[in-house]
Amino acid sequence: MDVRRLLINISRMAKTLGYLLTWTTYGSWLQGDERGYVQAGQTLKGNPTIYQICQQLQKNPTVKLTQKEKRIVHRTILAEAQRIGQAVEALAVCTNHVHLLLAYSPHPVGRVVSRYKNLSTFALRESGKKGRIWTRGFDTRFCYSQSRIDYYIEYVNKHND
Repeated sequence: MDVRRLLINISRMAKTLGYLLTWTTYGSWLQGDERGYVQAGQTLKGNPTIYQICQQLQKNPTVKLTQKEKRIVHRTILAEAQRIGQAVEALAVCTNHVHLLLAYSPHPVGRVVSRYKNLSTFALRESGKKGRIWTRGFDTRFCYSQSRIDYYIEYVNKHND
């Protein structure tokens, strides 16, 4: 990475107030999905052909979290955030995805998501869950203003069921 790019990234980080992280359960939201899907940070419309191909390539069954499993993931994320001093602005654990709105942290976003996914997987395994649980990757929406954080808090809270 060249110096100019590094300075741009540092400048952006200084303005980042938080970020919304979203990750899905395995097979529950494939590329091409009629609800739309995110690829390279862009939300795209559904595409039945792409969706069918992704379904055929799926190696494990689609995962839908039960109420009990959702509570386990929720508790695990909040406990770890508290343990490491990371401020959770909002959290929704749904049957097929997780929304986690965090206040800015200097930790790399990828490591943050990995931590929560891995710890949640471990906790679910302890409760008897088998197989693959999470889709590889995640989506990040950066918040550069308090109004954007407020918007995402409302958005995440609408997902709590």
